[in-house]
Parts: sequence; C-alpha cells; structure tokens
Amino acid sequence: MAISQRRSRRKIQGGLYKPDRKKKKRELGRNPTSTKVGEKSVSTKRVMSGKKKTFLLSGNTVNVVGKDGKHIKAIIKTILENSANRHFVRRNIITKGAVVETDKGKARITSRPGQNSNLEGVLIE
Repeated sequence: MAISQRRSRRKIQGGLYKPDRKKKKRELGRNPTSTKVGEKSVSTKRVMSGKKKTFLLSGNTVNVVGKDGKHIKAIIKTILENSANRHFVRRNIITKGAVVETDKGKARITSRPGQNSNLEGVLIE
C-alpha cells in the first residue's frame, strides 16, 4: 500500500471519517531515509516541478560548531543516544537531535540528514 501524507481515516475518538475520494498522486510520501554511520553515500531523487532532492544514506563526518563559534570537521565514532527512537542507537541511524561521539567530543546533530545531504552539529559539554 502506498505511503500517504493525507489526513488520517480515523477520528480522534476512534471512529472513521466517511471516505470522500481516493488517494491522489500529489499526496504520496516516501519511505524514511535511515541515515547510517559509514562512508558517505548520497541518493538523488526527482521531486515535484522537476527539481532534484538529495538524501544522505550514510556519512562519517560532521561539521560541528565549538564554544568559540568556529566550525570544524569531526569524524563520527558512534551514536550515543537518539531522542527519535531508542532502537536507532544500536542500528547506528542518525536523525536530527541525535547525540554522536566524535573525535572532538560529543556533538548533537542539528541538520536533517534525510532531507539535505550534509551533517551539521553542535559540540556539547
């Protein structure tokens, strides 16, 4: 069955809305991009109006901002915690808000790697 970004069929109370029409192609969604730790790999897809969108499939470096405001490139060692899903930690999936261990220290990811093909972060501690 297709992934839809349409309103849910269920009401808040649990009942069903009356179906008004079928799904439209413009309401289609995509499977989530599970960005992993590994050698950098990028996927490109065509989106509406013929434009291209790039997705980060895997990456091992992150651009982090230190306390002094300087940007440095750090290598990701492992993922420590992920507020999106606790099982993403053992699967090494990176999302926005994930805390990663780098060679420069702990960093929190501030970019959305499934939406744009780069990893940005802020050093913590």
